[in-house]
Amino acid sequence: MTNELLWVLLLLANFAAIMCVYRFFGKPGLLAWMPLAAIAANIQVLKTVELFGLTATLGNVVYAGSFLVTDILSENYGQRPARRATFIGFAGLVIFTALMVVALQFEPAADDFAHAALATIFTVLPRITAASLIAYLVAQLHDVWAYGAWRRRFPARRLIWLRNIASTTVSQLLDSVIFTLVAFLGVFHGRVLLEIVVTTYLLKLVVAVADTPFVYLARFWYDRGTVTEQDGGDAPPAAAPAGKAPSSEPAPAGGRSTLSRERSSPEGSEGPPSRDPR
Repeated sequence: MTNELLWVLLLLANFAAIMCVYRFFGKPGLLAWMPLAAIAANIQVLKTVELFGLTATLGNVVYAGSFLVTDILSENYGQRPARRATFIGFAGLVIFTALMVVALQFEPAADDFAHAALATIFTVLPRITAASLIAYLVAQLHDVWAYGAWRRRFPARRLIWLRNIASTTVSQLLDSVIFTLVAFLGVFHGRVLLEIVVTTYLLKLVVAVADTPFVYLARFWYDRGTVTEQDGGDAPPAAAPAGKAPSSEPAPAGGRSTLSRERSSPEGSEGPPSRDPR
């Protein structure tokens, strides 16, 4: 199987996994996806491959897929949960890296077979680590801000494609430029730096455009109430006013109670307008 075919299959599998997590776990599922994607992408990026005649690193698909997560959160719940997801992913990556650095300090047993391989993967090069963390935080926060700005300017549901592509394409460019300059400025000359930026950005751009139908699908699920929201699902019922019996009214159709609809509505003044026109 060729690298190009495997790359396409990985792209589809990544999108499918994100949508399954959202369908069955709702907003908490997307929040949990962010550190998973950040960690997996930073491990995969260590492997270089030939794709479509270009030398590229893996990790682009998984990392770029995290922008689909923040765009779904911005579209359906507002900017605040999307920013929270960004910081959760950042914290997860930092903590995981720190834990692995500490683990490598243990003296391996005589019959250990994994230490050398783990050291190859998780030995931290401070400059590369700093580049990855800075690029991640700047690009993700810009994407959240830009999606909200475009949504306020073009709120119609039919224009999801515009705000998704307009926000993500610029954010991916920021990520590629910041990472390359922080990690490799002074190591490679200008032409090589430009080639690295262009090749990584082109692959991320493909992912950014390809994820647009999935933002539409997530919005459709949200509007239909078919997303399984976990927020508050295990919370005790609110106490009934004195002298009034608790209501036994069943939850609305679609599997989401009134409480879950209220809690899954956009948070704060930065949330999207309610049920905009098509």
